[in-house]
Amino acid sequence: MPADIQQLPDDLPVPVDDGACDHLTGMDVPGVALPSTGGGTVRLDDPAGPRTVVFVYSLTAKPGEEPPGGMAGWTAIPGARGCTSQACAYRDEAEQFRRLGVRLYGLSTQDNAYQVELAARLGLPYEVLSDAGLELTRGLHLPTFQVEGRTLLKRHTLVIARGRIEHVFYPVFPPDQDASHVLVWLTAH
Repeated sequence: MPADIQQLPDDLPVPVDDGACDHLTGMDVPGVALPSTGGGTVRLDDPAGPRTVVFVYSLTAKPGEEPPGGMAGWTAIPGARGCTSQACAYRDEAEQFRRLGVRLYGLSTQDNAYQVELAARLGLPYEVLSDAGLELTRGLHLPTFQVEGRTLLKRHTLVIARGRIEHVFYPVFPPDQDASHVLVWLTAH
């Protein structure tokens, strides 16, 4: 693992659009309470809530910890690697989202305790939500993949307005540019 876990290799495989998110735009978000790194739970289905961006990723590894399949195997999965750099890019742009009046969340299927450690270690100014029980994943038929018996989410980003999915970014590549791409879209819309 590189000393800087945010560093992405130049030959990172590019994910292709397999249509796994085509059904999402216009869907109502199910009323699922997701454990949050902020303590308590968060629901994304509030029709009176502010516009919300949820960047969805597979998993983040702790420094010195190997991801499923080892670093070489993980890197070979198109779209899998880059979660930490994506989370840090959103951290660095969080003030821009706030200025636009947009709530910002990360989401993975990792458990909440793991995500609390991640949020503290990376100094994240937004909450990370856990769908370890796969309730939201199943309710929206979010795209997943399997590694070593674990169900992980394919990287995509949801823009939610009035409890409904307004826009989807999929596939997301490169992951460290996702926040800036979403900000451009939000500013135009």
